[in-house]
Amino acid sequence: MGSGGLELPPGDDGHEGNSTDVPPGTVSLARPMATHSIGPELDWDAEAWREVRTRAQRAGRAYIWLNLVEQRLRAVVAAVLRPIYEPVHGDDWVVAAAGPAGQEWVQRAVAVREVSRRKGYLLDPADDNVLSFLTLPQLRELMVQHWPCFEPYIDERRDVELAMDELEVTRNVVSRNRALSEAVLNQAERASARLLDVLGAGGDVPSARRLPVDAVEDLVGDRYADVVAVHSDRVRLMRQFPAEDIFGAARRLDAIGIGLNLLVQNFSGRRLVRLAEAGSRVRLLFLNPASSAVKRRERELGIKRGELSRAVEMNILHMRRVRARLRDPGAFEIQVYDETPRFTAYLVDGDGSDGVAVVQSYLRRSRGMEAPVLVLRNGGRVVKSDEVDEGGLFGAYREEFEVAWADSRPVS
Repeated sequence: MGSGGLELPPGDDGHEGNSTDVPPGTVSLARPMATHSIGPELDWDAEAWREVRTRAQRAGRAYIWLNLVEQRLRAVVAAVLRPIYEPVHGDDWVVAAAGPAGQEWVQRAVAVREVSRRKGYLLDPADDNVLSFLTLPQLRELMVQHWPCFEPYIDERRDVELAMDELEVTRNVVSRNRALSEAVLNQAERASARLLDVLGAGGDVPSARRLPVDAVEDLVGDRYADVVAVHSDRVRLMRQFPAEDIFGAARRLDAIGIGLNLLVQNFSGRRLVRLAEAGSRVRLLFLNPASSAVKRRERELGIKRGELSRAVEMNILHMRRVRARLRDPGAFEIQVYDETPRFTAYLVDGDGSDGVAVVQSYLRRSRGMEAPVLVLRNGGRVVKSDEVDEGGLFGAYREEFEVAWADSRPVS
């Protein structure tokens, strides 16, 4: 008998634990159940691993956006409310700003801060304040309570509240480690970008107007030089980055390739005329349709003789018609080169820090539509004071273009 007056069950018949040789006073224990009888298989197959990695990647992206928004909102709240409450209440200005309506959650933040102090969780002195322990909804509540104080700096209260509502869905999902759908993630990224812009923290990269700066790019872009996007082919590029977004506001456009189909076939001649008339400078460098390099390319692709050269001729003729409609044809230059084509590149505003480039290498058996695409942002990499800027890919392709342009011939 055990101390509670209950006898433990004997083991299964035939097992050692049920032997008649058990000494008197010894308790007989049942053997553990076999692991295969626990229930469902515990192993994850390849599909399950792909799913959990996808979940983790989405949650990571969402967390970066939420973190940026929270830090910016905290800075805005401090900048607006601290000068009002700190002169009277000192370090307790956040408690005073919360008022009776926020007494419960602000006292909870004070308690968490004290616990963090005692246990040594505060590694950064900048976080040793009550404001750093307020959550996103609590920061929002402070802003709403004191909206007249924020109104001179923020145009639309409704825009802020709608964006915060959208983010709250994502925040709850991420904080509870639940699955975040792609639709909700996209919504959160748009809401975060909009909210950061409203709060005066829009991307400081001028090209963000053409190619919005992604939060992940902003944080880890230096790991990938100036490459901001990679697409497996041009079709996928155009879904994410249409020709209008690439060329629509260009003040300078330099392009080199075989037929420049991305520009010629996806951006209308009328739009090019308007760009040039508005002051844009355009330089287009085609492969000479009469060169031996075109014939070699036709053999590589396995297409009929003369097919590629005719396509290039048609594109050049189309661009010549565009140039003929301009008051200043000198702003729209067309030239041809005879060398072996190695890549196609569209350098938009390549002479400034707001430049964006779309680059493809020519593969032996793949047409331009099927080749992988790199999107580059000029000046996108932040160089620290103790680092030397080794340059990115943008500068390399811009230099290649200038060398090829100097060796090419104008088209009359």
